[in-house]
Amino acid sequence: MKSVLLIVEDEKEMQELMKRYMIKEGLKIEIYSAYDGREGIQKYKELMEKGKKPDLVIMDLKLPDIDGVETTRKIIEMDKNANVYGFTAFFGTDWAEKLIEVGAKKVIPRYAGFDGFVKEIKEFFKL
Repeated sequence: MKSVLLIVEDEKEMQELMKRYMIKEGLKIEIYSAYDGREGIQKYKELMEKGKKPDLVIMDLKLPDIDGVETTRKIIEMDKNANVYGFTAFFGTDWAEKLIEVGAKKVIPRYAGFDGFVKEIKEFFKL
């Protein structure tokens, strides 16, 4: 069974770049998308119900409805074993610290670029 990744990111272009970069790097994972916090929570729940619980969630911090901190908290309330990584330009801020406090495993700074992002994803999936 393929590994499952859920990306919660409100910028469509950023989501597409993340997906393309992972495909280019040869990552064989199923990728699902959500464009705001509510959709991210709902998509996580739907995937769990279909037996495709995300192995990893990539979470933006600034979302148009529920921020990434609250979205992460709600996902972890639903599934205490959820793995959430923040991917944000707000690394090293209170936002990033709050994300870790509510249960995110790691925050990847956007300044690490897509090479740093894919490196972290590969490490998580042990690829």
